[in-house]
Parts: sequence; structure tokens; C-alpha cells
Amino acid sequence: QVQLVESGGGLVQTGGSLRLSCAASGIIYRLKPMSWYRQAPGKQRELVATVTSGGSTNYADSVKGRFTISRDNAKNTVYLQMNSLKPEDTAVYYCNKLSAAGSDFWGQGTQVTVSS
Repeated sequence: QVQLVESGGGLVQTGGSLRLSCAASGIIYRLKPMSWYRQAPGKQRELVATVTSGGSTNYADSVKGRFTISRDNAKNTVYLQMNSLKPEDTAVYYCNKLSAAGSDFWGQGTQVTVSS
């Protein structure tokens, strides 16, 4: 059974921090590169960060130096530590495998709102 459950979002002031979690169930996610994506109102979904099963990471330029992605393979969980948050980080955040398509299964996401 495929399941993605994102949590940890909320309302925070500019400069604040949040830690997102994603519990991934299903063989298609096991030991695969996993990513966090976000979608702001009126915009397309964008790739934020990726982590491989070995812990290698990659980030969008807009979050580099502020966000940290990590994973716990034993728990099938992916995390996103977000520091120095900005209003432009406001979006619904989703996790999924790297290069997930719109037609793939997506979880409900978690809302992050950064007030100025």
C-alpha cells in the first residue's frame, strides 16, 4: 500500500523555523531518492530538496543554506528542517520520490505560512 503523510507545517513569523516530517509507506519509496516539493497559490509545484538513501542532498537555490533535508531509512521517514523562513516560502509542502509526476500518488501535503 502506498502512503505519504506529511506533517509539521504551521504559521510562523519571518525568520522562524519549522521541521516537516514525511512518513512514506510502500516499496516504491524504499531506499529511493526522496524529495520535498512545494506549491504556492497560483504557481506550479517546484522541487525544493532531495536526499538519496545514502544521505547525499541537493537543494533549490532559493532554499540553499536555510533548509536541510534528511531521512531515517529504518523509519521510512523524510524530514525538512526549515530555518530563516521568508514569506516567499509560504506554500503547501509535499514529499515524494524524486521526479514524481503529477499523475503519481501524492499525499495531502502540509501548509506552511510565513507572516511578514
